[in-house]
Amino acid sequence: MCGIVGYVGPRPSQDILIAGLARLEYRGYDSAGIAVIDADGHLGMRKKAGKLAALRDSLADAPLPDGATGIGHTRWATHGGPTDVNAHPHLADGGKLALIHNGIIENFAPLRDELAASGVEFLSETDSEVAAALLGREYAKSGNLQTAFQNVVNRLEGAFTLLAMHQDHPGLVVGARRNSPLVIGLGEGENFLGSDVAAFVEHTRKALAIGQDQIVSITPDAVTVTDFSGNPVEAEPFEVSWDAAAAEKGGWSSFMAKEVAEQPEAVANTIRGRVHDGQVVIPELDGLDELFIGINRVIITACGTASYAALVGKYAIEQWARVATDVELAHEFRYRDPVIGDDTLVISISQSGETMDTLMAVKYARERGARTLSICNTQGATIPRESDAVVYTHAGPEVAVASTKAFSAQITALLLLGLHMGRVRQVLTDDTAVSELADLPAKIAQVLEKENDHVSQLANWMADTRSVLFLGRHVGYPIALEGALKLKEISYIHAEGFAAGELKHGPIALIEPGQPVFVIVPSPRHSALIHSKVVSNIQEIRARGARVIVIAEEGDAAVLPFADEVIHIPLAGPMFEPVLTVVPLQIFAMALATAKGLDVDQPRNLAKSVTVE
Repeated sequence: MCGIVGYVGPRPSQDILIAGLARLEYRGYDSAGIAVIDADGHLGMRKKAGKLAALRDSLADAPLPDGATGIGHTRWATHGGPTDVNAHPHLADGGKLALIHNGIIENFAPLRDELAASGVEFLSETDSEVAAALLGREYAKSGNLQTAFQNVVNRLEGAFTLLAMHQDHPGLVVGARRNSPLVIGLGEGENFLGSDVAAFVEHTRKALAIGQDQIVSITPDAVTVTDFSGNPVEAEPFEVSWDAAAAEKGGWSSFMAKEVAEQPEAVANTIRGRVHDGQVVIPELDGLDELFIGINRVIITACGTASYAALVGKYAIEQWARVATDVELAHEFRYRDPVIGDDTLVISISQSGETMDTLMAVKYARERGARTLSICNTQGATIPRESDAVVYTHAGPEVAVASTKAFSAQITALLLLGLHMGRVRQVLTDDTAVSELADLPAKIAQVLEKENDHVSQLANWMADTRSVLFLGRHVGYPIALEGALKLKEISYIHAEGFAAGELKHGPIALIEPGQPVFVIVPSPRHSALIHSKVVSNIQEIRARGARVIVIAEEGDAAVLPFADEVIHIPLAGPMFEPVLTVVPLQIFAMALATAKGLDVDQPRNLAKSVTVE
């Protein structure tokens, strides 16, 4: 989950490192540090527990001598608490070598014992300092940083991204990755490394993606990539599709507020170029018709918010493509010995493309002969490269930890996939779906315009609420789960989502006078039966004193007598309603957290990209 930045070039590195770390703050962290090699060839280091501002203040009070080679890091504590000593970088070889690390080194304990037995004294509680000490010992043997680095990474087990530099080699930063993200930024007479492209997009949009178990060395004028055995490999080039301004607040009160408002654009960008002559055709999936025709089962695997998008996708794929579809939490999938084979398509969903649980599920599926397809928002990420095919969502950078526009874009990508598969399999009967898809961005904008103030006012009134329940049926059920998760993530209050039909099977015991309950009501135009059952649920909880907030389509008069508040969405087909009904729930969670004075962008204990299992 950590942020990593590396730089070599003609400019002072300190400002570049700090700016890069600031762009990676969304990843979640509890300490920060940098190391630079100054013009005199000396390595200087500064690190502080707390937010990046603490490091900035420390550097303002006592600046490091600046230089053109540097590495920077924001740490999320795993081994050892968030202290100055445990923060990165870690030093070795008498303070001449600096190393930063993202991930977990699983065999650090025996390595630490081995090093301690040889006389190494450790200052921190981290697994990362073990890697630094090991690298220092190897460098002392050879005097060659790349050779020493190669020897070290081959001894490490677990998930890691490592960056290192040595004051004997100014103008050189080496890095390696295993099950953890690292990308290269290509500049003119300068080069960059980062956890993702946000670290360097201010300076260049040209990038290289390196693969699993690969090592990179950057100098101002060259980039070299090898495997862990030292064999040269070709890195995959790509161009970042957004610029640095896209990752700025731009006058918004928070990144989350900005990203909620960007949902019409995110959905439109995900659709763009994928509708031709009234049909959905996804260019990235050219040549895969035989696969889609031959599969008998789809498994969608994801975690958290992405898993709720997956649940919506299950309904869409089964309805439009007529293929059995299951949704699996990625962290459970590979541990229960699932029955999969070459007639199974495993679809993974990850905003970052680096979610470790999901990545391991993809690898597991491939090992057992399944075909794999990823839905991802991040170019150059690991999960797309490990998959047979990828559908990018084009939502742009999402900085707030709690996902909003990426979630809407993920649902949109799944709707596109369902329509694409239905066409290829020649079973699609819904002729209106593609035109409904094209109307979706405008309808999201309508919800934002008409309901933002109303929902925000509701949240302000409910700022002292201790518990909120969410009910939904059919595609409303995943949205109830997502509404509850958003509220938990950023307001730290109890919230639960339920399938409305489960109400009488236990959850109704939670209803007491004044209990707020959001109910997502399906359109009566599509299923009068399901609509009537949800209205019945509303009557049951209202009779027990619940305060009922209904999300229903415009013109649904049947809910009015039983609702304390009604939030309206435009008329839409049943598969498209989730992208509309989730918007008020996002606004509600954000407004309630804001009313409580909480940081909606960086909620406690959470990180944007979960890169450890």
